Order: sequence, then structure tokens, then C-alpha cells
Amino acid sequence: MAHQVYTLLVEVGRNPGDGLPEGATGAALVCYASGADQDEAVRETVAVLKQADLAPLEVQGYGSIADRLAQEGEIPAEERALMDRALAENSVIVAQFEPLFPDS
Repeated sequence: MAHQVYTLLVEVGRNPGDGLPEGATGAALVCYASGADQDEAVRETVAVLKQADLAPLEVQGYGSIADRLAQEGEIPAEERALMDRALAENSVIVAQFEPLFPDS
């Protein structure tokens, strides 16, 4: 089965050595991950984040490029370039990383 790129929103909690700012309760990450299906992309993303000392709590999938195009009509060029890179490198790309704080 040919690989596709999937858009994932991952919430991570705290873990010793995670590199998150002091006072943060976790972070939200937008990732583009290559996989034969979305389940594989999620598994690979969780494994990569755990290797980076992050603690994945929840993953929401937003589908493949085709799914997103069908829903949104277009994907911005910068975002599409990151998706293309994830596919070419068969990798997980963290496109956005937003620390979460108790009052946010």
C-alpha cells in the first residue's frame, strides 16, 4: 500500500527531560506523518515523540492530504511543502509546537 501523509494534532503531558518551559502543563503539536494508513501514522508519531522524551496523551487525526483537500478546498503552500517533505522522507514532521499553561 502506498504511503500517504496524515495531519495529526497531538497533546503531550509533562515528562522528565521533555524540554518544555517551566510552568507548562504540556503542549499541543501539529504533526505531518507518513504512513500506509492513519493508524500507522499515529503509531509512528507516538513512537517518535516518546523517543524525544515527550509524553503523548491524545492524538486526533485530520486525515490524508486528499481528505483535507476535500474538506478545506486547499492547503497553504508552506503547509503542503512540509507534508511533501514528510512523504519524501517517510518521516514525522512537527509543524507547530505550542506549550500549554494552566491558565490557557
